[in-house]
Amino acid sequence: MRDEKKQYNLSIIRKLLDNHGIKLSKSMGQNFLIDANIPTKIISHTEFDKSSGVLEVGPGLGALTQELSKVSGFVTAVELDKRLVPILQDILSEQDNVSIIQGDILKLNIGELVGNTLKGFTRHVCANLPYNITTPAITAFIEADIFDSIIVMVQKEVAQRICAKPGTPEYGAFTVYANYHALPEILFDVSPECFLPRPKVTSSMVKMKIKKEQLLNNKDETKLFRVVRAAFGQRRKTLVNALYSVFGESHSKESILKTVQSCGFDARVRGEVLSIKDFINLSNLL
Repeated sequence: MRDEKKQYNLSIIRKLLDNHGIKLSKSMGQNFLIDANIPTKIISHTEFDKSSGVLEVGPGLGALTQELSKVSGFVTAVELDKRLVPILQDILSEQDNVSIIQGDILKLNIGELVGNTLKGFTRHVCANLPYNITTPAITAFIEADIFDSIIVMVQKEVAQRICAKPGTPEYGAFTVYANYHALPEILFDVSPECFLPRPKVTSSMVKMKIKKEQLLNNKDETKLFRVVRAAFGQRRKTLVNALYSVFGESHSKESILKTVQSCGFDARVRGEVLSIKDFINLSNLL
């Protein structure tokens, strides 16, 4: 039986990396989990079973991959670093329900990849995401429109932004985007001591349950997020001025003011206090 704990043994990890001539890359956002409790804790917050197909990004040395393979039907793990692929294949050689794909998740066709490797399974994302691709990766997962849930480890401040409430400093355009498409919640924090090398920030595990039906009465999603981006693009401006700077060619400032007021807000309101429903109502009326 292969020793599953070796991925958490610092001396073994360092020797393994040295033997393959690997120095961890900051540009790739490489921080490997070295606390065996974390993958187990992550799994406890999922509802994965043998009908579940899981996309993992940045498996590193396979700590989370190994736990995912035990509870799910199949795991597709995408690793950017070519040097890690043979190590992963060795560590995970006894897991016959894991496929290691070398590539950049931001350049791959996620729909095609998942369609080929996770066909017949309910589809989920579960990953310790490299910090430097957090927002574009989550956006890509949502835009793929094929996942039931997205469960990812991110910087704590990013998790707070995703789950922020209107009127708070953390609330922004990505908050609205994430909550429009999903029901996000912060599961737990992970300290820097749980990684090699240690990051300078605390991480958080975020679970995003994808909304299967958009119940809100939104007429034009593209226009909605133009409004949202305009509202947060210049946070110090009033909502009226922020919208006028983007929609001024087609709307007079007076008409924008009347639209904002018809939504129940005064002329001095800023975009950061509007809820998703408020933004949808405003977008529909513009």
